Amino acid sequence: MHETITLSNGVRVLSERIADVRSCSLGVWVGTGSRHEPERLGGAAHFIEHMLFKGTETRSAQDLAAFMDSVGGQINAFTTRELTCFHGRVVDEKVSALAEVLADILLRSKFAESDVAAERNVILEEIGMYEDTPDDVATELLTAKVFHGSLGRPILGTAGKLNRMTGATLRKYQKSRYVGSAIVVAMCGSFSDGDLARVCELFGEVEAGDAPTFEPTEYTPAVASRRKPIEQNHIVLAMPGIQVTDERRYALQLMSDILGGGMSSRLFQQVRETRGLCYSVYSYASSYADTGSLSIYTALGADTERDALRVIADEVRKFRDGGVTSDELTRSRDQVRANLLMSLESTSSRMNRLGRNTLTYGHVIDTEDSIARYEAVTADDIAAVAGELLDFSKLSLSVVGKVRRTSEYLEILKK
Repeated sequence: MHETITLSNGVRVLSERIADVRSCSLGVWVGTGSRHEPERLGGAAHFIEHMLFKGTETRSAQDLAAFMDSVGGQINAFTTRELTCFHGRVVDEKVSALAEVLADILLRSKFAESDVAAERNVILEEIGMYEDTPDDVATELLTAKVFHGSLGRPILGTAGKLNRMTGATLRKYQKSRYVGSAIVVAMCGSFSDGDLARVCELFGEVEAGDAPTFEPTEYTPAVASRRKPIEQNHIVLAMPGIQVTDERRYALQLMSDILGGGMSSRLFQQVRETRGLCYSVYSYASSYADTGSLSIYTALGADTERDALRVIADEVRKFRDGGVTSDELTRSRDQVRANLLMSLESTSSRMNRLGRNTLTYGHVIDTEDSIARYEAVTADDIAAVAGELLDFSKLSLSVVGKVRRTSEYLEILKK
């Protein structure tokens, strides 16, 4: 069981003790991501994530790295479209020390102009790395087209916008976003009452404030393509999804698993195993606070492209029209249950659940409750979701490589 303490500034501190472990995972979750940015500051959330590791008023970047090496721990961060997270894992003797470091970088980072210039170059290299990864390019192209406004903009930003950002700009933006009601601190594993008190003391210094808002959007069908001199064409198909808090998310997850979630899925078995038309094919759902999409990704050579896309389209229609078998539903439920139960053995996974659930749903969904909700999904529930979402009149498409005209792809898929 976890405990929740809400500090006077609005910061929520969630803690969960686990017997018989000697480590503790600690994460600071901030309810701000790329979709909360004004257009002129596209990429700021991710830039700030980088800058918080470049030194504080009392610790240099080298000091931060040396601390983690000295305790044998791990510390990292990530930025998504709707949140940012700073997290670490250490032995239980060093929990308070880790908390002090995380609080220090959040509250007292320097944003020195020399560091901003250096880290800007690092991020530009990161953008270049993604540009050299065609599946990422295909996904970003599609996201930009189907979600208008801030949700569709790249998390990393663009060179033009990054080049205009200064340390003062980033510091001011961070201060406006990293406020009490937007922050959840989650700790899980082995820790003392003193460690918990220290965490509350440290993050009690965060300024109070209202969580940031965002520009609402919705899924809009679209097509996009980009020519690249690569061997395979990377294709992402998409149809409407659901928002992250929709109760149908359990049925959607099982549906996606059965359709294209693993080696036993229909798409993998039919497109790869039976016909040998591709190496990689899978489906996945992307859900946000107000909208979502259901996507299918594959990478294909020119000689198998047409046949593979026809098979994918046929399998999606069969799924929509025929539903799932009892064996498929049982297998998918069992897989989800096993993954949820195995995640309980990881302090990091449990910390992740505490922080992400609290930011997303406003409360923590117990693992047993999640399992029960998946177990309650029926074949009729999946059929209802499939009937609504697997709508070829709302099909979107993104292709990267030696591409045909997008109209040719749509003609293949919509037949």
